[in-house]
Amino acid sequence: MAKLYFKYGAMASSKTANALMTRFNYEEKGNRVWLIKPDIDNRDDYFDENGVRVTVVKSRIGLSAVADVVKKDENILERFCKMTEKTPIDVIICDECQFLTEAQVDQMKYIAEFCSTPVLCFGLRSDFLTKMFEGSRRLFEIADSINEIKSVCKCGKKAIVNARIDENGRVVTEGNQIEIGGNDKYESMCWGCWQERIKEQTK
Repeated sequence: MAKLYFKYGAMASSKTANALMTRFNYEEKGNRVWLIKPDIDNRDDYFDENGVRVTVVKSRIGLSAVADVVKKDENILERFCKMTEKTPIDVIICDECQFLTEAQVDQMKYIAEFCSTPVLCFGLRSDFLTKMFEGSRRLFEIADSINEIKSVCKCGKKAIVNARIDENGRVVTEGNQIEIGGNDKYESMCWGCWQERIKEQTK
């Protein structure tokens, strides 16, 4: 039976690299993979010679692949059904799944349950203030399989906080939940180091 998988970790835990390696493994066995990414994360996208936006899933270690973008109000189940009318899809892989809506996660659960198509979601658990994203919360609630992709803080402990860092190197403690960025804006830390950095700033 197909399952809905959630593979989560802090930033710089190689989530995207894992997603792309999983895609490669499926395709190497002759499977058709539908690689998708939420519309809001456009940092690696570009426009081709015709002015058409090309959505890219790219890891820090250099792996990358072109993906289909999923808009915030899009029904993934309906799109999946239209696509499979012509050619079957063997597996869905979603990167940056924390940006999905609750409804979209429910749609992917339906695909796994009733369309017998595995759905693998890779993303963050929580934001820069350790609050869950909408998509991540729903995945924790209904995913059939949940696995953590672990990473470490500079101190050697497990990193669980996606600390947002400003241009002066200070830890940000307020702001919008979503601010797209990579190593230029975020640093994965353990809870202790995150708290210590915040305390130092208030001295």
